[in-house]
Amino acid sequence: MSETLPRSIHLRYVLFLGCTAALGGLLFGFDVAIITGAGPFLTRHFALSDISLGWAFSSLLFGCVLGSFLAGRYTDRFGRKRMLVWVAMLFAVTSLATALAPSFMLFITARFLGGIAVGGVSLLSPIYVAEVSPPSIRGRMGTFYQMSIITGIVISYCINYLLRDTGPDNWRWMFLTGAVPSVLFLLLIALAPETPRYLVIAGKRREAFQLLERIESEEGARRELEAIVESLTDERRSREGLSRPGVRRALGISACLAILIHISGINTIIDYAPAIFLSAGWKVDGALISTFFVGLTQFLFTLVAFWVIDRYGRKPLYIVGSLGMMASLAGLLVAALTGQFYGLLVLALILAYLAFFAACVGPVFWTLVPEIFPNDVRGAAMSLPVLLQWVANAVVVLLFPYAFHQIGKAFTLGFLAVMCLAQALFTARFVPETKNKPLEEIEEYWTAGDRAGDFTQV
Repeated sequence: MSETLPRSIHLRYVLFLGCTAALGGLLFGFDVAIITGAGPFLTRHFALSDISLGWAFSSLLFGCVLGSFLAGRYTDRFGRKRMLVWVAMLFAVTSLATALAPSFMLFITARFLGGIAVGGVSLLSPIYVAEVSPPSIRGRMGTFYQMSIITGIVISYCINYLLRDTGPDNWRWMFLTGAVPSVLFLLLIALAPETPRYLVIAGKRREAFQLLERIESEEGARRELEAIVESLTDERRSREGLSRPGVRRALGISACLAILIHISGINTIIDYAPAIFLSAGWKVDGALISTFFVGLTQFLFTLVAFWVIDRYGRKPLYIVGSLGMMASLAGLLVAALTGQFYGLLVLALILAYLAFFAACVGPVFWTLVPEIFPNDVRGAAMSLPVLLQWVANAVVVLLFPYAFHQIGKAFTLGFLAVMCLAQALFTARFVPETKNKPLEEIEEYWTAGDRAGDFTQV
């Protein structure tokens, strides 16, 4: 990595900041995926129907909607770091509450509250990473966040498998283990500084400069501080806020990407992988072991994204990934229509789908969205796409068991494949390329004028 970096970048410190914030992604992935292996045991313990099981999975996601809204509303007031500290504490408390829940209603309540933490970190961590990362490595630093999400998913899969035979309350221990990374995240984020851009917003320019000096050279710090200050001192733009034309265009594009990323099926595959494998003829132990390969595939191909995102750019990866996901789902659709939906074929096609997502779409989404918003409204603007992606996620995860079992595999898989194609076409037409551009330069692109439809270059 260091071979292509400017010597002025203090890489170790940047990595500490980026990895600390990205650790929130580990909790994100853990909380979203831990229920994957716990699902069959929850169904047995609480005697759940398909809809009740959908609520068990999606309650956290509906909490994410509220969490992302609150984080977007208050991060520009209280700062990125302080909000992340609060989120880390909420992660720890809700891990305990979920594990100890005596009834299904209290379980749902605890999962919903945990979702507030997940929703908050899904907005705050990408903002933090984007605001402390030099332009030349911002893509790779953003990939750390996606890698942390995948790491959390892999850890949860391993825990689910190891605890599968520990008795009727094994699901409680699965959720309880989430307290450990929560405390670690709390300790590390407490040691991290506030971002330089928020320090300028808060009127602490000297502290912002000192932090920028720790990230890059003194000369680079001065240039970046000047650009940040200039971007935040235009009174007309500040008054117009989210309503100014450039921001509206960025909001519209980010909102569409946020919806498409989930109605193209990623969380249904991750959350319901054991159920899909069971429907394909696998035994319970085999289904749980297969989820480990699901997580391992995502982790390995996220490493691919780390090396290519700043070389080939955000837009080409998003298009290739979307088309690859579509092809994989089309293969599953054909298998369902021809009666071949079983065994290793299903596993191979699901792993291919996840590989394209992990190498392309997932890391690009969490890198691109915070990049495209201006400094003075980034927190508030981020709340829209993050909130919408959680709404889409929650609705799809809630309805997937019913659609898959009652409407049919073929219809469900065909719909998801069409959404992947729509994602590729939308990206090709409207999404800009932001590779290697300072955040302030990207902001100038949006606000330079009403070049309707010209979203292909930066």
